[in-house]
Amino acid sequence: MVASWGVTSAYVLDTLTFLLSMVLLWRVRSLPPAEDAAPASIKSLVEGMRYAMSRKDLVGTYLVDMAAMVFAMANALFPFLAEELRAPQALGLLYSASAVGALIASLTGRWTARVRRHGLGVIVAAALWGVAVALTAVAPNIWLIVVCIAFAGAADMISGIFRMTMWNQTIPPELRGRLAGIELLSYASGPMLGNARAGMMAQLGGTRFALGAGGVLCVAAVLSLATALPKFRRYDATTDENALAEKARREAATLA
Repeated sequence: MVASWGVTSAYVLDTLTFLLSMVLLWRVRSLPPAEDAAPASIKSLVEGMRYAMSRKDLVGTYLVDMAAMVFAMANALFPFLAEELRAPQALGLLYSASAVGALIASLTGRWTARVRRHGLGVIVAAALWGVAVALTAVAPNIWLIVVCIAFAGAADMISGIFRMTMWNQTIPPELRGRLAGIELLSYASGPMLGNARAGMMAQLGGTRFALGAGGVLCVAAVLSLATALPKFRRYDATTDENALAEKARREAATLA
């Protein structure tokens, strides 16, 4: 839409938003580490990995997210999809639809506070993400495709809310930075691997095939992980020992 005013206008606006982000980031105050915080080292990194691997519910959050990105991320196909539908002017809508869906999910997501089975919530949301991507393969026009992609973005946001809730409820504060680094691997590599997968599958069977097959594979992978990781699937914030221990620690800190 902005590019309709000229390519220069689009890049100028983009540059201004980055400058604003830098100003806001500069105004964020740095927090000193806790006195008993472990120094950054390979040993502390290994300790974080060991802790993550000992928690099958945490492993589930990482693996499900990675599977969803690898099998159903397909942004690389959007230019070809717009061209096939003879709607090149809608390419920007395809790229932004997921963010719009995520924003809507955020604004209407108060209901997630009532959910206690967060592992199951992640599974359902990730599966719906795959279903939405698969539906883009059969959507007959650009507007239905935009709706499907927006729904996929909303499902991804809900999955992220539940994953973040599980981490905040159960991971000890001194380990959160290290475990956040593990999740960063998913954010950094998952979408790129997914786009590579989409491109290779498109070469084999076309754009629609890559979208449809990717979505189906995503659902299959998510359901397989849900079966293989029962502790993740059954996670309940009201009964999980790690969640209860972290809740008790916070209450003790408040009283102190």
